[in-house]
Amino acid sequence: MPYALKIALRYLTASKAQTGLLIAGVAVGVFVFIFMSALIGGLGVFLVQRTVGDISHVTVEAPGREAVSLLSDNPDILVVQQRGATQREQLRTADAFLPMIAAIPGIAATSQQIVGNGFLVRGQATAPVSVTGIEDNKVSAIADIEGNLVDGSTALTNSTVLIGSALAEDLGVSVGQVVRVQSDREAERTLVVGGIFELGVDALDARSAFVSLATARTLFELPQGISRIEIKLSDLNQADAVAARIASETGLKATPWTEGNASLLYGLSAQRNSGDLIKAFALITIIIGVASALLLSTYRRRSEIGIMRAMGASRGFIIFVFVTQGTLIGLIGGLVGAGLGYLSLSPFPVPELAPPGGLPVDVRQGSYGLAIALTTIGAILASILPARSAARVDPVTVIGQ
Repeated sequence: MPYALKIALRYLTASKAQTGLLIAGVAVGVFVFIFMSALIGGLGVFLVQRTVGDISHVTVEAPGREAVSLLSDNPDILVVQQRGATQREQLRTADAFLPMIAAIPGIAATSQQIVGNGFLVRGQATAPVSVTGIEDNKVSAIADIEGNLVDGSTALTNSTVLIGSALAEDLGVSVGQVVRVQSDREAERTLVVGGIFELGVDALDARSAFVSLATARTLFELPQGISRIEIKLSDLNQADAVAARIASETGLKATPWTEGNASLLYGLSAQRNSGDLIKAFALITIIIGVASALLLSTYRRRSEIGIMRAMGASRGFIIFVFVTQGTLIGLIGGLVGAGLGYLSLSPFPVPELAPPGGLPVDVRQGSYGLAIALTTIGAILASILPARSAARVDPVTVIGQ
């Protein structure tokens, strides 16, 4: 084996220019593989972060009450009792469930909320809004309102309201001005605009108003209980598992963010498949390049191979020599390409911090080890055909030539 390795190294170093070009070709293929992995993975993180980063990952609500069939004196008549349209589902014992929910691994933050619809009025201007009552110390627990504040403060009192920038522009209001909030329960409160935020999500910036829990209780006539508990996870990909666990342990309705974002998930899946196809083409290019170069080397060295066979070298020995060449080319090219890929991608910020319009490349998802492993395996497979061709050389024929 050491002698076979020595011969393989001699063949590689005998034509340094050809070997260098071959390794460079492999390195370029690996670089493309790594760049596509980082780009597709980073784009997925960027899209999910922009879409899901400022919404609840899991929403816990009271289980819905279905229509109930009642017995009737007339067997031909079915009597159904259904809750009134004005009734609201509410969690009356949220405090009993919160410690259990907060203890589940992976939960980063929880937020008790009272939600409802209403109108925001400023003079003659009126805009429909979704009103959310939240705890004053958890204003940014789910959506990063503090980090995206345009003006004012996130300090939430019973006399202030936080609104989105698009909503403020529609109504022509600024921080410190007075607005009226009218709920769908015909309750009304006069509040001062305490802060204006811009999350970059139109549904939030143009239609959201945040008030204190006490204010929301007054507006929606909810003296006790809450509407829902919103949960932020350390890893939003665990939303389905966490939601299932909460539902099984509490009996409450737990909805993961994936339920309402099926189109986004389909898009990300198609994007990953496209990236895998491009990476597969890069690997095929590497295999074809290595196989072609080794076949050419086999043809040029037929006389040397014939001499080795005449001196007693077995076919297995010849196969090992050429497979070793392919392995070294794949390994060295893979290491060079992975190194260049990492150095090229390192200056890019991670997708969570990428500026608008920037390239969302994620250096963490370069799949460096996978690229090196697949390239080495591909080079080994590419060398098998040339190696078998070399092993079939007839020493009598080639030496006589």
